[in-house]
Amino acid sequence: MRDIITLACTDCKNRNYTTTKNKKTTPDKLELKKFCNCCRKHTNHKETK
Repeated sequence: MRDIITLACTDCKNRNYTTTKNKKTTPDKLELKKFCNCCRKHTNHKETK
């Protein structure tokens, strides 16, 4: 079962992206490098509630 998660920028804490993940195969928090419009650069985005 795939759940919808929100990704937030680690620098400015702005919630920019939503994606889905399978909680059975990846139980830990997801972290991706994405572009943040507020910071105007590529930063790490972590999974939030």
